[in-house]
Amino acid sequence: MPRPRSKPGIASIQRALRQKFHLKRLRDGQQDVIDRVMRGLPTLAVLPTGAGKSLCYQLPAVVNGGLTVVVSPLIALMKDQCDGLAELGISAVQFHSGCSAAEVAAAEQALVADDPLILFTTPERLADADFRARLVARGVALLAIDEAHCISQWGHDFRPAFLQLGSLRGSLGGPPVLALTATATQGVIDDIAELFDIPRAGVIGTGVYRPNLHYRAEAIGRAEDKLSRLLALVRSSEGSGLVYVATVKAAQQVFDALQATGESVGLYHGRLAAGRRHEQQDAFMAGRVRVMVATNAFGLGVDKPDIRFVLHYQIPPGLDAYYQESGRAGRDGLPAECTLLFSDSDRSVQQFFLSGRYPQLQDFEAVLRLLRSRERPWDEAELDAALDAIERPRRKLDVALNMLRQHDLVDAAATVDTAALVEIAERYGGRAESDSAALEAMVAYAQSGRCRWQLLLAHFEPSAGHPRCGTCDNCVRLARHEAVQAEAQDDARPPRVERSAFALGQPVRTRRHGVGTVKAADALSVTIEFPNGAQRSFQPQFVAAVRRAERQGPARGAAGAAA
Repeated sequence: MPRPRSKPGIASIQRALRQKFHLKRLRDGQQDVIDRVMRGLPTLAVLPTGAGKSLCYQLPAVVNGGLTVVVSPLIALMKDQCDGLAELGISAVQFHSGCSAAEVAAAEQALVADDPLILFTTPERLADADFRARLVARGVALLAIDEAHCISQWGHDFRPAFLQLGSLRGSLGGPPVLALTATATQGVIDDIAELFDIPRAGVIGTGVYRPNLHYRAEAIGRAEDKLSRLLALVRSSEGSGLVYVATVKAAQQVFDALQATGESVGLYHGRLAAGRRHEQQDAFMAGRVRVMVATNAFGLGVDKPDIRFVLHYQIPPGLDAYYQESGRAGRDGLPAECTLLFSDSDRSVQQFFLSGRYPQLQDFEAVLRLLRSRERPWDEAELDAALDAIERPRRKLDVALNMLRQHDLVDAAATVDTAALVEIAERYGGRAESDSAALEAMVAYAQSGRCRWQLLLAHFEPSAGHPRCGTCDNCVRLARHEAVQAEAQDDARPPRVERSAFALGQPVRTRRHGVGTVKAADALSVTIEFPNGAQRSFQPQFVAAVRRAERQGPARGAAGAAA
């Protein structure tokens, strides 16, 4: 493990900040992160979108020298970063599947010639042994991992190659690591810190609250009403914006509808050809397209500071994903609107995606049989073709393979019994349960009468107390209610009493959580305690009184049976 370096002089840092990056000062959080990175200390930076995470490895690379390897999940982000660094006169190269042969050859030459300070690559490319050998020959001064939440078993994004980064770091000589993410629950933080031996003092964050983001959610019944509402919202919104959808089908439908109104609109999803995706992204980033309709394939690393609104046409799988996607609005610090349109059918769409996400015991067994089907080792190309030939979902097989590697079970000499595979598979069963809980939390957010920011902050920072934001839809409704009461008092009129439809102690029902008891209620929200002790706050429209016949039904049934 490399020894910590001495702390660099403040003068050299300030000089590089002004001369290379044309900045006068560092933002909140950046100073602490950069200080640790420049001394070679393992660090996890949890900084909100727009807080300048990239500078946390770019500035140390300029001041300290040596090669910084940045692992990123998104090719478009790497291209933008390289282009931006080139404009600053900072040497950078990229290695990934989107590079042409000529680009790869030029990058390899630069690597041999000791030219690049910063090298961008994907986790999949870093897994290639020959590529790592070239990096080892050059020497890696820092390993930076962007979107580090992808590493965690509880992260909202799941990319199999990220699971190998811990062992791959060792094969690079164990360079200091900087993990970067905009959002992380405590479980995600713990996973990342454990994988890279980051001490508690090395976890640096400034909180996720961004007061310029104004959240709201609207429940829509019929599908045709939902599309009409979205069109109206886009039409009334100023500036550029993102419309997120859950499926390719919905993306095409929303794109067609917006285009039919004459809106300047682009389309982005994973089934478009790579060239077409790049064209669409470039048009949006350059302002030639006002609105981008996209699945979650679009967004990681998108650095467009003037996005004024983000609309979700369908709910995402959890609050982590929702904060990541909605947080792409307002990176310039100016006010931006984040609106969620919600209907009951959204939940079933996400449940379908989650049902096929994790490998089962049969997937582990299939991969293990393949690995043991011959004595000599598999090379990557042969193994890739062989996995394609197995009649099981390829994504699950990739995850199973990486998990077997993590547990050192791919070696032909390793002893593997069914119990060991069952234990590994059961861990993924726990992840599936966690995903289901995350989806339920997302639904609860959509239906809640509480402050939207309080709900988000309670998810990411549960130990801290959070006041109402004053700008979300629920806070605005409360403010209007209080203003009406205050106006009535000023006019010496009896205050207008807006009574709740529900009384304290009344049994009520919600569609997703069943029957509970009202603990607090007013005209704006209803707080319900359920039999398991959990309390949730709902907008009144999502709550129904339990009918007398429904309450007495079981008792009558029991009496009848006794008779």
